[in-house]
Amino acid sequence: MDGIVKREERGYDAREPVKIGLSPRFLHRVPPELGFKGKKLQYLEQSIAHWLMRGNALVFMIPSIEAGGMIEAGDLRVAQYVRALDGLVLQGGADVSPITYGEQPLRPEWDGDRIRDTYELELLRGFIAAGKPVLGICRGLQLVNVAFGGTLYQDIAVQRGHGRHYDPEAYDQHFHDVELVRGSTLAAQYPERVCGRVNSIHHQAIKVLAADFDVEAHSVPDGVIEAIRWSGPSFVAAVQWHPEFHDPRDPSVLSGEPILDGFLGAAARARDGAMATDVEGNQP
Repeated sequence: MDGIVKREERGYDAREPVKIGLSPRFLHRVPPELGFKGKKLQYLEQSIAHWLMRGNALVFMIPSIEAGGMIEAGDLRVAQYVRALDGLVLQGGADVSPITYGEQPLRPEWDGDRIRDTYELELLRGFIAAGKPVLGICRGLQLVNVAFGGTLYQDIAVQRGHGRHYDPEAYDQHFHDVELVRGSTLAAQYPERVCGRVNSIHHQAIKVLAADFDVEAHSVPDGVIEAIRWSGPSFVAAVQWHPEFHDPRDPSVLSGEPILDGFLGAAARARDGAMATDVEGNQP
């Protein structure tokens, strides 16, 4: 099918699948009709898992580790997940809490998910410390920016005067254009494109960009930051849209495959480099 890249045509060796950790979405107040009375849920939306699997990746959701449950906090550590996996994806979901970047919510409904923030920050820092790649999607971009000292607009419509980035009725069928920054890694992944059409499902966005990050895409025409990449020693990149929701057969939208290939390729290289180092270090 047009737009779907065959495994053997990808820009990395996919014969041995990489193991990718996926941060969970949290549901703290479960609707009664779901049948989990008094319980909490951690879950993923299947499109993100299937998107990664399309690149020949093995996907593992990483449940939170917290005291007071069936698992005592001392039994498992985030570092154990980091050692076992080759990369991390921070998926979309609830707002990042303003408290996480030193502000108070301007409205009660913008209080976000501080519990999820805290856990994902621990995951993110663990993978960065290990030199393993991280990809942020939507909320994930916002969390990456906050983790490195940046801040967010709590609501684009209120703080920037327009709300064209979110339409609850259209949801993932709400689109706008982005302009790729010339000379960026993201632009190089789309050599025939200057602009692209992407979905838009967010009401928050980067206000102050974190240090040591480069902007790789802006929305058109309002200039909201839509993609960023760390200039540090390991792969940390993020996009504000959901590439996993883009139909690879639809030429009207920016394909998610180059983003997927870039991330999984980095994960494969990090894995293979670590394996080579381990073999050399353990030779007699």
